[in-house]
Amino acid sequence: MIATVLDNPAWEALNSIHAGFAQGTDAAKRYRAGILSFTGCRGGDEGSMEELDPFIQTGESFYIIGNTLPLLPAGWTVELELPCAQMLLENNESLLAVKENNASVVVQLGETDATDMFELINQVQPGYFSRDTRLLGTYFGIRDKGRLVAMAGERMRMNGFSELSAICTLPDYTGRGYAQNLVAALCSMHAKNQVVSFLQVALSNHRAIGLYKHLGFLQRRTIVFRKIKKQ
Repeated sequence: MIATVLDNPAWEALNSIHAGFAQGTDAAKRYRAGILSFTGCRGGDEGSMEELDPFIQTGESFYIIGNTLPLLPAGWTVELELPCAQMLLENNESLLAVKENNASVVVQLGETDATDMFELINQVQPGYFSRDTRLLGTYFGIRDKGRLVAMAGERMRMNGFSELSAICTLPDYTGRGYAQNLVAALCSMHAKNQVVSFLQVALSNHRAIGLYKHLGFLQRRTIVFRKIKKQ
């Protein structure tokens, strides 16, 4: 089950828990504009994105996630390739210890936090988070004197699996364990709901990969995020 679901995560999410955010056909789908710039197709690397072309605006950029590219329509060009480590939580003992010793005030974020969330993530990790990406799942944050300084939440979600994403901390607040605290809160929620936590991080981000391994995540495979533009 893991192989068939996580090898084609956007497609699986858009055909299960996130079906309400989907546009497209039985062969190819996308998240609605303003939610998330991810697309997927039936068959993954061996599929075709041809039927999705009418749902993409000229000049729009978006992502296809997988090992190799499916068949692309004319006028779609690859702008960027980002190889990532796809990691699954295998052992939550370290995260449980973090949660039990958590001195930071982790709070669940909601609609009133939308602007703060958008500004924080795009200051630290611009390009992936839209104003309504927060609607995809649960987000937690840490504030200092009212200012949102760290956050993390869920992105692609499918039956039995949930992706951790938007894990970010303002530069002046790094080194305080905020990311660990937020990941611990999310994974604890997943465990209670019998959901497997997973994440995807750039292979070049050795520091983050080392942190996630320390917290109990193991690399399952390499998966590539390709930024595509419709000319």
